[in-house]
Amino acid sequence: MKTPVFKGSCTAIVTPFEKGGIDYERLKKNLDFQYENGTAAVVVCGTTGENATLSEDEHQELVHAAICENAGRMKIIVGVGSNNTLTALRRAESARAAGADAILMVTPYYNKSTQQGLYEHFTFVADRVEIPMILYNVPSRTGIGLSAETCKRLSAHQNINGIKEASGDIALGAKIRSLCGDELHIWSGNDDCTVPLMSLGALGVISVASNIVPATVAKLCSLCLEGDYEAAAALYGKYAALISALFIETNPIPVKAAMQMMDMDSGMLRLPLVPISPEHKAALTSALRDVGINV
Repeated sequence: MKTPVFKGSCTAIVTPFEKGGIDYERLKKNLDFQYENGTAAVVVCGTTGENATLSEDEHQELVHAAICENAGRMKIIVGVGSNNTLTALRRAESARAAGADAILMVTPYYNKSTQQGLYEHFTFVADRVEIPMILYNVPSRTGIGLSAETCKRLSAHQNINGIKEASGDIALGAKIRSLCGDELHIWSGNDDCTVPLMSLGALGVISVASNIVPATVAKLCSLCLEGDYEAAAALYGKYAALISALFIETNPIPVKAAMQMMDMDSGMLRLPLVPISPEHKAALTSALRDVGINV
């Protein structure tokens, strides 16, 4: 049985951009905030971190900065995904050399690979880099998804540790769990699927919401890991409207707006993302206030 990279709450952390690049002082404050509120792991250079707009130099600098500032307090997982397998390999090698605990690798977007192509894409990197890999299944963004059968094949690889399951398909999560067992750990990739997937054996969530309510997401995961799904469902119900509002526009537009409203400087968005619309900002403000966040 493979040891999971983490259990509980992992924050897909935003990247605090400024006009000249990245605000590393703000990154440090955000990492401190996560640690102080019970977060077990952090993903840097992920979707929420606007990884598609990072230059290769920025990617390396951000990974190094996050690992140094974290100082071993939480697990650091680095997003390395690309639709170019060699680019993914290069980023994976860089993350391992920097001291990352694991890599997160999304299905290759745009190319629309076959399942055999997906298998070979992930295996090519896993064969060459000695670091735990978390597969990332998010077909709504990439246009292609991993089948449960392909997950089963990939689970046989010693370096492939688990999957961030963000398809929104609970039945698929159940099938992956049934086929792979503890050879492929599952983490919810959607905040609204955390409780149902953990009831099926997932070990936590890679969360957007935990950028702003990390203690709540950590508590939700703890309740599920303890088997208290009734209390977990009640806690989720209190925050369900806020979680929905965090996806009222493309992630990370709403969560960065929420952080700004909470005096947590999240930095600029990079094009092609633009600031949240006034009507959606009003809905997000209302959702924050409804859970007792003063904005």
